Order: sequence, then structure tokens, then C-alpha cells
Amino acid sequence: MPKKAKQNTLITAIVLSIITIILILTQKQGLMKACVTRVVDGDTIKVEANGKTYTVRLIGVNTPETNHPTKGVEPYGPEAKEFTTKQLTEKTVWLELDVEEKDKYNRLLAYVWLEKPVNFSEEEIRKKMFNAILLLEGYAQVMTVPPNVKYADYFVKFQREAFEKQKGLWGLSMYNENTKSDFVVYISKDGKKYHLKSCRYVNSKYFPVNIEEARQKGYTSCGICKPDEAYEEWKSK
Repeated sequence: MPKKAKQNTLITAIVLSIITIILILTQKQGLMKACVTRVVDGDTIKVEANGKTYTVRLIGVNTPETNHPTKGVEPYGPEAKEFTTKQLTEKTVWLELDVEEKDKYNRLLAYVWLEKPVNFSEEEIRKKMFNAILLLEGYAQVMTVPPNVKYADYFVKFQREAFEKQKGLWGLSMYNENTKSDFVVYISKDGKKYHLKSCRYVNSKYFPVNIEEARQKGYTSCGICKPDEAYEEWKSK
């Protein structure tokens, strides 16, 4: 074999090895490259990936409805859908899965990255993850559904920032006046109590929700860390 041919073969082998490594790392990270073909709602999209079509529901966020059978069109729903349409239609995205792959409607559950993440830092999440961008810009509210809670702490923080700046839907009186408490407690899927983050019972299985949501779900205050007392003190400030 001529020397040049050997060099070309070696280069090809190196390139293929690099591609293989990238694919392996991507698979380990749970990322799937996809093309957005249609926007169904502010938090739901259609994509094509690996030769298949998927309906994708964005994890951890909830935008106002635009075509709900009972709720109809909710305030700021059309704006949220328009924003998602402009940002995602015909764009290449990276889908990151969490614990559960699909919901009861057979929709793929994912975090949608506008660019492939490198280190999954907070800075990257703010700039590259569309779920986070919806919250930061005030187009969505946090919706925590365990066990898919990988970025729940960040999402609560991002919603708080949008609320304080009165961005997007938070500028409307109906959302502003009826918004849930900003006081965060921690619950687990199998537990019955809500806790402060500093509580000795809180571990990696616990995820953040606001205290009103915890109460609505039937959780009661922990007798050790006493979050209700902390909440009353927080409200009095």
C-alpha cells in the first residue's frame, strides 16, 4: 500500500474513533439529537430523531394553555406558544432525558438544549436549556413531577428571578395576585412530610416545591425541622 494511502487510512481510523467516542459520551449523558418540526404548545413540541417522530413534553415547566378542552385559551398562552415557535421551529436541539422516559400520554419527557452542553453548569443551563429559558423569561411556571427532578432546584430559583422582575406572565395581575408562596420546602415521592433543606431527613431523594404545593399534595410539616414555624417567621419579615 502506498504511503499516502496508509496515511489516509490512519486519518480515517482516527476520525471514526473520535466520532465513536463522542457518540458513546452522548449516549451516557442521555442526549439525543433531534430536529423540531412543529410546536404544539409553549411546553410541547414535535421532533424527528433517529428516523422517528416524537411528541416531546418539556420537563419541569408548565406554560399557559392555548387549546385545552376545558380551560380553553389561558392568559399568556398564545405568547408562550409564539415564543417557543420562534425559538425552536426547524432548529436542531439536544434532548436530555431524566428518570422516566415517557408520560401517561406517551409523550417523550425531556430537557431541551439549544446547544449541546459541555459541563451542565448553571451558566450553561441558563443560556442553553430551553426549559430554563421559558422560566427565566416568564413564559412558564415550575411544575415539579417526580421522579424527574434533576434540575428542580435551578428551576425554582429561575422562577423566583422572573417573578421578582415581573417578567412575562408575572406581569399580569391574575398570576401576580394568585402566585404560590415563594417559600421552598422539600418532599420525597414516598414521604408524608415536608422539610426544610437543612433537615437531617433530607437527602438526594428529596426535591423542592413551594410550601403551598406540598400542602395541596397532602404533605404535613416535619416535627423536627418545623418548616411551618420557619414559614410564619419568613412571612412576617
